[in-house]
Amino acid sequence: MSMRPNCKKLELTRKLSLLLAAPILLFSCGDGALKPRQEDAVCAIEEGDEPDFLNMIGCEGDFRTLASAPLDTSIPGATSLKTVIDRADADTLYFQNSDKYPIHWDFASAHLSGDGRPIVPGLSQFNATEYYSPNRRFVSGAITRYEGPGLWAYEVAPYDKADAEMIRWAYQKIAESSPFGDELYFHPTSQAIGKEAENLPDSVKVITTDELYEDIDYQPLNYGASIGRLVFLTAEELETQYVGFRDIVVLDRVPNDISVTSGIITEDFQTPLSHINVLSQNRGTPNMGLRGAYAGDDLRRFEGKWVKLDVGPFEYSVSDATSDEADAWWEEHKPARVSVPSWDLETKELRDIEDMLDLESHDLGEALALAIPAFGGKASHYGAFPHMDNEKMPFPKAFAVPIFYYWQFMKQNGLLDQVTQMLADRRFQDDPATRDRRLDELREAMMKAPVDPEFEAALLNKLNSDYPGIRMRFRSSTNAEDLEGFTGAGLYTSKSGDPKEPGSVLGAVRTVWASVWSFRAFEERSYRNIDHETVGMALLVHNSFPYEEANGVAITANPFDPSGMEPGFYINVQLGGASVVQPEPGMTTDQFVYQFDFPGQPIVFIAHSSLVPKGTTVLTTAQSHKLGIALKEIHEFFYPLYGKDPNEWYAMDTEFKFDQPIDADPTGEPVLFVKQARPYPGWGQQ
Repeated sequence: MSMRPNCKKLELTRKLSLLLAAPILLFSCGDGALKPRQEDAVCAIEEGDEPDFLNMIGCEGDFRTLASAPLDTSIPGATSLKTVIDRADADTLYFQNSDKYPIHWDFASAHLSGDGRPIVPGLSQFNATEYYSPNRRFVSGAITRYEGPGLWAYEVAPYDKADAEMIRWAYQKIAESSPFGDELYFHPTSQAIGKEAENLPDSVKVITTDELYEDIDYQPLNYGASIGRLVFLTAEELETQYVGFRDIVVLDRVPNDISVTSGIITEDFQTPLSHINVLSQNRGTPNMGLRGAYAGDDLRRFEGKWVKLDVGPFEYSVSDATSDEADAWWEEHKPARVSVPSWDLETKELRDIEDMLDLESHDLGEALALAIPAFGGKASHYGAFPHMDNEKMPFPKAFAVPIFYYWQFMKQNGLLDQVTQMLADRRFQDDPATRDRRLDELREAMMKAPVDPEFEAALLNKLNSDYPGIRMRFRSSTNAEDLEGFTGAGLYTSKSGDPKEPGSVLGAVRTVWASVWSFRAFEERSYRNIDHETVGMALLVHNSFPYEEANGVAITANPFDPSGMEPGFYINVQLGGASVVQPEPGMTTDQFVYQFDFPGQPIVFIAHSSLVPKGTTVLTTAQSHKLGIALKEIHEFFYPLYGKDPNEWYAMDTEFKFDQPIDADPTGEPVLFVKQARPYPGWGQQ
């Protein structure tokens, strides 16, 4: 079963057109399909031809020949054809071959420069004038076909400064030169363009991003194929039933957590930085949203069967497979073993974060390699923060507890021997229920075991002397997380504790240590062939955030921009302390691409928070700007280490909060704190 949601009639009609060797002109209709508008329509492009441009689109086939995947893939199921109107040459309209010429300048410099026309300047000068000046020579845009809602939209770049009259004029000219003109909408691609669109006349039909998403059925998140047994569960059932790495799971909504599977399909749409999508990226397994997936009949006929799932940018497919095919696929696609740094048990100091990395004697990569065996990935990467411009990149004061004290705790209480015996038990290895029970027993034993009194005294002294009266956050930092190629995102637990209540502090420490042995963390490590007995837990410790106005995650590049031509930061932020990566059912967050390096710094919203009034945003413009400054600082600082290969997509995954500084008036203006930066594993759409 291969599906392009709401497009079955389109595929049938296109196949019929090819069989008859006669063009059939199509246009959008209410159910999202396409149907003939006039039987005698004439395509301008003959079969097999691929011209550089057309001045007029004759049929839908012409569009398909010239169009390509859009530079911005934030709305799934889109195909885009770039347009250029040359105002210096009698307002001639060009529909450019967007595969051959992916940006407007490529086409203009190749076809519209010289030979009696003005010379097209270099790319930087072109970009500086042709999207911003009211006296520009070219009016550049694109026609995009959105398959989900089944409509055509004219769009200009999010940073384009075209006014309403210029947009109306271009829209009308394009509508008159294409067969879908009567059905053409204008889609504002940023906040600023949305404001300008309010000045458009009624003759220009406007559709918003929110309205486009309402009619989209399919959301590809992590592309790829796998073979597994198709299992249907509710998110609630997932709490008590076991799924394995050979299962492909269909869920009624987005769960907060899931153990390793061969694929995920959720009936509700996800956010790109949702917990389960980051897990899918780490695992390299397909992940998608599909409205009606759980309740509908299309997938149910495969329930309990071996199937092949293929998640692509425009469509997905589910087809029958055999158990032999499943076994062969698994043998071929077993993930490579992840090697983790050995423990450094010589380092025992509670180290201030300013002293974490020696960047005078070592480069960043060397300094991290020296720190991670003692302090784990999270604390070691946090140790880079003091070496940045801290006016641009503010962060909470912090220190780290080395892995030595986890090892000491486990050794003194006989827990290392208990782990060895548990791992050797055949029933533990073969049965997930036994595994879950035994891991739970180990964590309970850890929560009751005593902590070394000298370590307890040193920790409390550190807190009372350097962080007097401050409630603290104890965060996981294993040597098996925040590594290049394996982030371990969300595998371990953080916990707050109050130094005024020593039992609270030690309880928080034990909770974080014990999270090494959570069922899901264990399953994830097993899937990646990580030796469990090599994993040690350090602690990153800083103040908690009792008054947070907003919290979020961001990546320092635009994951919807595989071409690299529409750079930006992807930001997912929520009001207060409500979770961004594990939201409650029905709760949505602000999601936007912040094109920080473009003039005007346009913001392109993908979704809006359900916790703020309609028409408002979680962050103010000023707060977004402060965040953009910090993200740029992080991106550039880590680039020499993680972005050195120009052929690989690079970004840092960050966490941030807007909260009050320590001892500040809780009613004052909240400020930005960055609390994590780690290499981003990449996105299936790259």
